[in-house]
This record gives sequence, C-alpha cells and structure tokens, in this order.
Amino acid sequence: MPTTNRNLTSEEHQLVRWLLEHGNPGAVAFLPQLEQALVTPWRCACGCASFNFAVPDKHAREGGMHILSDFLFGSPSELSGVFVYEQAGILSGLEVYGLAGEAPKTLPSIGSLRPFSDATGPA
Repeated sequence: MPTTNRNLTSEEHQLVRWLLEHGNPGAVAFLPQLEQALVTPWRCACGCASFNFAVPDKHAREGGMHILSDFLFGSPSELSGVFVYEQAGILSGLEVYGLAGEAPKTLPSIGSLRPFSDATGPA
C-alpha cells in the first residue's frame, strides 16, 4: 500500500471537477484547491473507490463534513451515489456509496451521473 500522497489520475480529476462545477452553490469555489490537491494513501476498508484529499498548506480536518456535490448513478437494482465534501473550508474527499448494494469499487463515468430528482434512472 502506498505511504505517500499522489497526484490525481486524469479520471479522478475530471470527475471531481465536474462534480464541483455541477454541485451545490459555492462548490465551484473549491476548484482552485482541486488544482493543488493530492490523493492520500487512505483506503476505505470496504474496498470502494472512495478517496481523501490532501491540499498543500491546508491542514485543518476538524469540524463537520459538508457535501459540495452529490449525484446518483447505476440502474435501480444497482443504484449508487458519489459525493465530494469539504471540512473546515478544505476540499477533503470523494465518497462512492451503494444504495441498492455494496459500494462500487470503481469510479462512475461523468455521463452516468444524474441528480437525485431522477432517482429511478435507466431501466
């Protein structure tokens, strides 16, 4: 398991950028942090595709988690979600979660994302 922070992959960067650009009001204010962000070595015990950020010169991890952007993906029988969050004004992580089963082990494609208002999704 890696022990140092790494650069985001192109897929990770594109996904987080899209989520911030299409998220809650104010989410775009975190785009400058994304350009500096690294991925920490932390991995969720369940094996999902979630990851945490380290933003240089920003270290506070105290305070509650605030979701910046939250979308659904997958069919109703495999419904899942993905969200980006911040803590104390610092871009902190991306969480992938399962609603109809286990959390996905891979990141969703941007084209598969849809808002909660379309929860039933593709048949």
